Amino acid sequence: MSKHIKFFFLLIPGLLIYTPAVHAEYGDVVINNYSEEAGMRPVIFPHWFHRIRFRCKVCHADLGFKFEAGGNEITMLKIIDGEYCGACHNGEVAWSVESCNLCHSAKPGTKTQVHESTISKLLTRSKPKK
Repeated sequence: MSKHIKFFFLLIPGLLIYTPAVHAEYGDVVINNYSEEAGMRPVIFPHWFHRIRFRCKVCHADLGFKFEAGGNEITMLKIIDGEYCGACHNGEVAWSVESCNLCHSAKPGTKTQVHESTISKLLTRSKPKK
C-alpha cells in the first residue's frame, strides 16, 4: 500500500467526513457497471469476507448473483427494494444504503473485475500492446 494515504471528503450538511481511499485486495470483486456514470466511486465487494460467513448458495442461488464479476444488472433501486445486496444490507442484518462510502470505496477508474485473479492477469498479459 502507498506510503501516502489519500482521503476523500464527503460533505453532509453540518459535517465533514473523510474516508481513506480503499484498495481492493486479492479476490475482491470490483463492480463499476453504473457507479461512475452516477458520480460514485466503484463498489468493492469483499468476496472472501462474505464467503467465510455464508455458503455459496446463499448469494449465488438464493439471491441470484451470477458467477461472473459484473454479470448482474445491480442498481441502487434494486438494492433498496431488497434485491441482491439489499437482502442483507437493509439496516437490520447489515448496514443500509445510507452508508454509501462503505461499499462505494474503490479508486475512481477501476474497472469491473475480480481483483488480481489469475484469469484477470492472464487476460491482461495476453492483450497485444498498442
